Amino acid sequence: MNIGEAARSSGVSAKMIRHYEAIGLLSPAARSRSGYRIYSDSDVYALRFIRRARDLGFSLHQIKQLLELWRDRRRSSADVKRIALAHVDELRRKIAELESMARTLEHLARHCHGDHRPECPILDDLAAPAGAAARRTKRPSYASPDKTDERHARRSPHPAR
Repeated sequence: MNIGEAARSSGVSAKMIRHYEAIGLLSPAARSRSGYRIYSDSDVYALRFIRRARDLGFSLHQIKQLLELWRDRRRSSADVKRIALAHVDELRRKIAELESMARTLEHLARHCHGDHRPECPILDDLAAPAGAAARRTKRPSYASPDKTDERHARRSPHPAR
């Protein structure tokens, strides 16, 4: 089958098929007399394997390892399990980072009035020097009356827009 047919059968775009060939995840395709790539059913199975592994978030390096194990009928399933569990650990670390970011943004959003006043703890946090926001233990209170808002606006380090 040609690259378009292989792409449709595998769910991997023609561009990505070429890329996977170029980086060695997929063996170079056979060529027709006119130079067009020709893919076999086993190539399509490998492309589906790659697609599923990418859907699960495996890195290209991990996919290369998994493909080698998949093709090696004398493999030890312990090797496959080791790669999968290492990936689970990485996913859990990323999930924890994302949850931490979400908690921080929720905290900042709770303290933002979201009204006509220019004060915004979200912008203040984003503008803080690197690491300063994370070290802060107490967030400024933005529940001030309008007179305080005016005084703050006059001495605010943020340029008017």
